[in-house]
Amino acid sequence: MSSSNPLVRKLAGFCGLSDLDQGLLEKITAKPRLVEARTDLIREGDVPDSVFLILEGFACRYKLRASGARHITAYLLPGDLGDVDVGLLPRMDHAIGTLSPCRVVRLDPPVIEDLLQNHPRIARALRIGTLVDEATLREWLVNVGCRSALERIAHLLCELLLRLQVVGLASADSYTMSLTQLDLADTTGLSTVQVNRSLQKLRRQELIELRSKSLRILDLPGLKAVAEFKPNYLHLAECSAA
Repeated sequence: MSSSNPLVRKLAGFCGLSDLDQGLLEKITAKPRLVEARTDLIREGDVPDSVFLILEGFACRYKLRASGARHITAYLLPGDLGDVDVGLLPRMDHAIGTLSPCRVVRLDPPVIEDLLQNHPRIARALRIGTLVDEATLREWLVNVGCRSALERIAHLLCELLLRLQVVGLASADSYTMSLTQLDLADTTGLSTVQVNRSLQKLRRQELIELRSKSLRILDLPGLKAVAEFKPNYLHLAECSAA
């Protein structure tokens, strides 16, 4: 794909887009704003009045307990949107915040409505994206509920590789990991000690190499085997062929 815009790349992977469709997506995402790491884009209880698009960096959906404990329920990577129908809700039931410095576009409801009503291929791709988000959440529930600490971390690393490859931000075996061990812990329901031990074990097994924020997967089949990773929930090949 010629476009470097992650939204265009992601949606085109779900559904063939015309040049006009791609041009429109480029136009509405042309003026992102830079948001610092650890910044809330919208908080639980806020009235949703727009949809957030991540063009660069890592963000997340999360819930907070009264104690301040955080659980991350989804990653928003470049090309990912918040819920396109969020304006139907009176209040947010979760928060969206940045995990790293991000470039973010705020799409107003009329823009979203126009995409859904007047651009059928874009609308189809957006709806497929919503279904994939739901499928990913189901997979994360299995991750937290059924897999060991090592399997949880291995599965997440495999998923991130594929999702970043789709938008041109990962090679065949490497990507920038803009996540801390605390982020991984809050995602997988583990302690930071368990996350660290799992990463160290994956290193000792010569499955990964993690230096600073650069992750290289040394043995992808081996890592997938540890995680029992099946990428079908991401619906990549099926949708792009539709």
